Amino acid sequence: MEEITFLKNLLAIPSLSGEEDAFAEHLIEQMTAMGFRARRDLAGNVIGALGDSQAGHTFVLLGHMDTVAGDIPVRQEDGKLYGRGAVDAKGPLAAFVLAAARAAPHIGDACVLVIGAVEEEAHSHGAHYLARTMAPPSGVIIGEPSGWEGITLGYKGTLSVDYHLVRAAGHGASDRVSPAEEAVSFWNRLVDHAAEYNQERHPPSFDTLDPSLRAICTADGGPGNVGLEDSVEMSIGLRLPLGINQEVLQQTMCGWRGEAEVAFPYSEPPFRADKNTDVVRALLRGIRAADGRPRFKLKTGTSDMNVVGPAWGCPIAAYGPGNSALDHTPEERIDVEEYRKGVEVLTHALQTLCSR
Repeated sequence: MEEITFLKNLLAIPSLSGEEDAFAEHLIEQMTAMGFRARRDLAGNVIGALGDSQAGHTFVLLGHMDTVAGDIPVRQEDGKLYGRGAVDAKGPLAAFVLAAARAAPHIGDACVLVIGAVEEEAHSHGAHYLARTMAPPSGVIIGEPSGWEGITLGYKGTLSVDYHLVRAAGHGASDRVSPAEEAVSFWNRLVDHAAEYNQERHPPSFDTLDPSLRAICTADGGPGNVGLEDSVEMSIGLRLPLGINQEVLQQTMCGWRGEAEVAFPYSEPPFRADKNTDVVRALLRGIRAADGRPRFKLKTGTSDMNVVGPAWGCPIAAYGPGNSALDHTPEERIDVEEYRKGVEVLTHALQTLCSR
């Protein structure tokens, strides 16, 4: 199938986290037509295999099928292809599929697995399943936008913080501290703590501790308690740098909570890959073969690399066409020529890896 039509058709199928079934069925159909042995695993991930499944060397191209919410009409104009997931990350996943299919005659006695994982945008459910159940492969490329000349070697970690405080209602003219004020005080202490940690660093960067206030909501009592209680709920996200002690950070925040309940419902550790590996060298060769100038990147977000990187301990890097600044935005789009370059780079990289 023509490469632009292939991606357009992927963009036309909504695939919010947890709602990837229709997209997965279409992807399996298309991969099968291209010669893959395609199936879904128990988590719902789509796995397409080429080459010898019993081979000693297996290379995994791990993308994800899901997107965040937001309906962006699929259209092509001025050399750009618009649609939710064009960058994050159906563009990189489409490039994986096409590159693997083109490299198939050169796979030899190796095996290439192209995987579309589920729920990357919702705590990486599919990647966690793979990390638990799949043997470490010989190398992994994560499908995330890096720009066709970029190779991503690391992602910051993440920590979610939920703050909840309920207190008996009081008069606004009293000297009592309201739950809302307590929550603001907690937030301010966290901001000050991050600023102190970040001395000599320049936020936001890969080395900084970055808090973000995602939501804060107050209420005047629950059912049957209107007027009797005041409450506040606050949701905070933290981007974690390498080297930070997460346990100590959590203990520090618990020390500020007072009467509030503080929970940490989700976290992923930061991860940085080695650049002196066959996977990175193959991508460098692919970029140079396409007349590009390679550059390395470290990202302040997270990806499935944070999950499978520590679990598998094998050579790994992230690569994919697209500008990550457009992730999750109303103007998400991918440059058509960059997308084609990404396919070219990946095809060359796979041929290099499998020949070794």
